[in-house]
Amino acid sequence: MQDFVFGTLATDELRIEFVRARRAGVTHAHARRPRDPLPGQPVTLELTVGPGLPLDSARVEWWVDQNPGFTERPGFWSASPMELVDLEWDMLLWGYVRRFRVTLPGQTAGSILHYRLAAFSEDGTEVYADGGCEYACYIADDPAPEWARDAVIYHIFVDRFNPGQGRAWKHPTSPAGFYGGTLQGVTEKLDYVATLGANVIWLSPIFPSPSHHGYDATDLFEIEPRLGTKADLRHLLEQAHARGMRVLLDLVPNHWSSLHATFQDAIKHPDSIYRDWYNFTHWPDQYETFFGVQDLPQINLNHPAARQHMLEAVKYWLEFGVDGYRVDYALGPAPSFWAYFRQVTRTTKPDSWTFGEVVEPSETQRNFEGGLDGCLDFILLDGLRQAFAFRSWDAARLADFLTRHEAFFPASFSRPSFLDNHDMNRFLWAAGNDQRWLRLAALCQFTLSGQPIIYYGTEVGLSQERDVRQDGRGLPEESRLPMLWGNAQDSDLLAYYRQLVSLRQGHPALRQPGLQVMHAQGGLLAYARQELLVCLNLGKQAGELRLPEQCNRPQVLLHANQPPTLRQANAGTWLASLSPFSGALIKA
Repeated sequence: MQDFVFGTLATDELRIEFVRARRAGVTHAHARRPRDPLPGQPVTLELTVGPGLPLDSARVEWWVDQNPGFTERPGFWSASPMELVDLEWDMLLWGYVRRFRVTLPGQTAGSILHYRLAAFSEDGTEVYADGGCEYACYIADDPAPEWARDAVIYHIFVDRFNPGQGRAWKHPTSPAGFYGGTLQGVTEKLDYVATLGANVIWLSPIFPSPSHHGYDATDLFEIEPRLGTKADLRHLLEQAHARGMRVLLDLVPNHWSSLHATFQDAIKHPDSIYRDWYNFTHWPDQYETFFGVQDLPQINLNHPAARQHMLEAVKYWLEFGVDGYRVDYALGPAPSFWAYFRQVTRTTKPDSWTFGEVVEPSETQRNFEGGLDGCLDFILLDGLRQAFAFRSWDAARLADFLTRHEAFFPASFSRPSFLDNHDMNRFLWAAGNDQRWLRLAALCQFTLSGQPIIYYGTEVGLSQERDVRQDGRGLPEESRLPMLWGNAQDSDLLAYYRQLVSLRQGHPALRQPGLQVMHAQGGLLAYARQELLVCLNLGKQAGELRLPEQCNRPQVLLHANQPPTLRQANAGTWLASLSPFSGALIKA
C-alpha cells in the first residue's frame, strides 16, 4: 500500500527533476557553514554554476542589520568576490560544474546578516543565485530551551477533541463540517493529557477561519468564536502551566484566507496599501497561492509591512502566554523571514520553542538551523510507516536508516517524531487496524532521540473509515474523526502508551542522541540506548537474540504484544527469545 504524501518531492520522478534543475542553474541553496553562526564566527558561503552557463566569476552582496526590526533593507550592499575553488564533472547533467566560495567576517550578537550571491562573466552576463533569493541569518547563541529536550507532545485537533460542558458532538453532513470541539473542552481534559504523561500540548490553529481546520485564518490576532474566546485560551494556558505543561500554537505564516481584510482591500482597490502584500501576476484575480488554491493567497513576506504584521502576531501570542509554535509549511516564506522570526521569538520569550513542517528531505530541514529550533521528522515518519505499517523494510534496512538518520542531525536540532497527523492516514488504519504494529512502531518512536508526538486518539485506538485519498486528491478529514472518550477507548492501548511515556521520562538515555545497533538480520533488530536495549521481532517466526556481554540480570521494562523470555545460557551470556511481531525494552 502506498502512503498519502503531501509535498513537492513525493515521487522519484519529482526528486530527480528537482536535483537536475538545482544543479543546472546558479545555486546557493543554503550552502552556508555554519548554518547557525555564533557571535563573531566567520560564515563561509558556496555557489555552484551548472554546465553550459558562461559564468566564470562570482560575488556575494551583503549587509548587516545591527538593530533588527521591521525596517526596510538599505539601498546599498557590500560586495566581496568569491573564489573559484573547484571544477567537477556532474554525472546527472553530463557536464562541468563550477564551485565558488567566500568567507564573510563574524558579526555581533543580535544582528542579522543578509546576503545574495551572483555569478557573472566579462561580457556583462549576470545571474543571481536561486532566482535572486535574499538569504539571512540571525547571529546569536540561543539554543532551544532545556525543557524542549524532555518534551512529549500531545497534538490536539481542537474541533475534534472535546466539546466541553457536557455537550454532545455535532453531526455535520460531511467530514469537513464542524463537530463542536472547543478550547474549554481542551481545558477540561488537561488531567487526561497529564495522566498520559505528555507535557506539551500542540493546538491546531485557533484563529478566526471559515474552515474546521483553521489553516486559512482571517485574523491572526483573534480567536475563532466557535472555539472560544481569549479568556478561554488564557484559562487553558493557566491550567496547563499549573500542571507543568507547555502550550504551542499552530501558525501559518505563508498564507491565509482570501477573506482576510487586507486581501479583500487589495483586490477591491487598485491603489490599496495592501496590494504589495501579495504577489499579483494579473490584478485582481491572478496571484500566487498555496499550491494553486485560490482561497489561500500567499503573503509577500519580503514586503516590510506584511512581514511586520506577521511578526507582530508572533510576538502578540508569546506575550499572551503561549510557549512557542508549530509552523505550518515552513518552506513557503522567503528564507530571510526566518532570521526575523528567530529574533522576535527569542527576544520576546527566550525559552520559547518553535519547530516547522518541512516535508522535504533531511538536508532541506537542516537549512532551517538558526531560524527554527527544528523540524518535524517526516523522514523518520516514512521509515517507521514503511517498517511497521506496510512491512516493506526488514530489520537490516531499518537499522541502517536509523543509524544514519540519528547521526546526520546535530544534537541541538529538534526533531519531533510522529506516526501520523491530521494530513495523512492514521497509522492504525494504514497498518490494517492491527494494533500489534502500532505498539511496535510506538516502542521504536519513543526510544529514539526526537521528541515524540502523540496525535490525539492514536493512544486509544482511534482509526478512520476510508483512505484519505479520494477521487485523485487528499481528503484528510478522514483522519480527523472525533476523539474517543469513556468506554469507547481501548484501555489496554492507553495503558501501554502511558507506560511508554513514563519510561521515556524516567530514563534520560532515551532522550539522548545516538544509538548502537547490536543485531539486525531478518526480522530481528536490537539497538542499545546506553544501558537500555530495544529488541524487536518484525518477522513471522520466533527469534532469539544474544544480549550484550555486560548484561547482568537483565530486566524487561516494557513489552509489546508478547513478553520475551530471558534465560542465562552460561555465566556471561543472556539470551532473549521474542515471539513473532513482538518487542521489548530491556534494562541491561
